[in-house]
Amino acid sequence: MRRACVSVDLDGLHHYARIHGLAESALDARARALHLTVALPRLLELFQAAGVRATLFVVGEDVHGPGAEVLHRAVQAGHELASHSHTHPYALARAAPGQLDEELGRAEEALQAVSGRRPEGFRAPGYTLSSPLLQALVRRGYHYDASVFPAVPYYLAKAAVLFAMRLAGRASASSLDSPAVLWAPRQPYAPDVDRPYRRGTAPLVELPMAVTPVLRVPFFGTLLTSLPGWAVRAAYRAVAGDDFLSLELHAVDVLDGADGIPGALLSVQRDVARPRAEKERRLAQVLGWLARDFQTATLAEAGRALAQPAPEGA
Repeated sequence: MRRACVSVDLDGLHHYARIHGLAESALDARARALHLTVALPRLLELFQAAGVRATLFVVGEDVHGPGAEVLHRAVQAGHELASHSHTHPYALARAAPGQLDEELGRAEEALQAVSGRRPEGFRAPGYTLSSPLLQALVRRGYHYDASVFPAVPYYLAKAAVLFAMRLAGRASASSLDSPAVLWAPRQPYAPDVDRPYRRGTAPLVELPMAVTPVLRVPFFGTLLTSLPGWAVRAAYRAVAGDDFLSLELHAVDVLDGADGIPGALLSVQRDVARPRAEKERRLAQVLGWLARDFQTATLAEAGRALAQPAPEGA
């Protein structure tokens, strides 16, 4: 059975400011909450129209803020809440075991308070895994991880930006993952707890984000809302033959300058500057393709199905 999952990383704009070396003080309280109060309701409308239930990767400290009511509404509509850590530290993969457990544990408590259930899945800030982080997920009983993003063009572009920022004397909170991620499997696998980007016997399933075969071009929201239509159709044809497709979106994929995003951030986060009506039309089109060609499911549902042994004779 071919499955497609749609997920949203609910990162606040202040995390983007940290990536670009901008002061978080440039964002007032309203701007810091746009990802939940404005973007998430728009995404929920898109999902409802397409008949898709999504997985929302939530930062734990946001749960009791201005967007709490929208998160409750998402749960009632059948969407999954999964962990994106508690404070979204980009260096989480390098943290000591105590900090890992604190970040995971506090996020678990926050999400359980909203959804009534402990989160089954996790996505690392900045997509960066490590052996200690994976071991912490196993120890805490997670059913799946969805951090692996084996996208070559994305990795090279990120490396170039971080290098240019360093030359310019600007500090970024972001960090570059191990090159080993570029050779990670494209399809779901059980990882090696000591080498997360290789197959192993960990008692959870890794659900990588979609990239095309061979060139490993990412098929995710940032590119889908930025590329011309012919390029998006070509990328979809390249991934549409996969048995599993994980489309990752961000809250900012449906925000634009009219939403009150500070100019300093708009000037460096170019995809946010594109008109959101155009971006929403493109996302609605892609969601329609997924609903037509795949059985759509939350990541938790896909992870549980993939963890079950195949029937005899299959």
